[in-house]
Amino acid sequence: MSANAKETILEAARKTVQAHGYGGLSYRDLAADVGIKAASIYHHFASKADLGAAVARRYWEDTAAELEAMLAETSDPVRCLRLYPDTFRRSLVDGNRLCLCSFMSAEHANLPEGVRREAQGFADVNIAWLGKVLALAGLVEPRDSEARARAIFAAVSGAQLYARSRSDVGQFDALIESYRASGLLPA
Repeated sequence: MSANAKETILEAARKTVQAHGYGGLSYRDLAADVGIKAASIYHHFASKADLGAAVARRYWEDTAAELEAMLAETSDPVRCLRLYPDTFRRSLVDGNRLCLCSFMSAEHANLPEGVRREAQGFADVNIAWLGKVLALAGLVEPRDSEARARAIFAAVSGAQLYARSRSDVGQFDALIESYRASGLLPA
């Protein structure tokens, strides 16, 4: 199986987990989506747990790179904080999906340890980035940045969950605006 096939599997698995969670990830269904035999997936991912961990790791690594690129490109930490909710909004617009690691976190008790650890990495990356950007923006004292970052992460990921349950991205937008009006996020 080529590296391109591996990437295709990872992408298809990401979309599946965003729509159905780790529990909804099946090698048979994934193989049908990709157009290969289920046995071919085992060439790169010996188990569902290995695939789940790889998908979650890729997701948080891509998110970390995207957040750092956003900060580098804009060099305005307040603008970055205004743009941050869009990183969650895109999943809703793409087929009413959830953030992959948020979905996996909801399945926490049923995840293999390696998958659980990688899914938690997503929250860690987001909270670290938010804390750094909040401090750079001068919106909080550095000692208070992690607590505020956790609140923002929980609020934005919660808004995504709420909007998905109603299949209405407008609900997400309204909640984000309420966070801005309350001062949790910059207006």
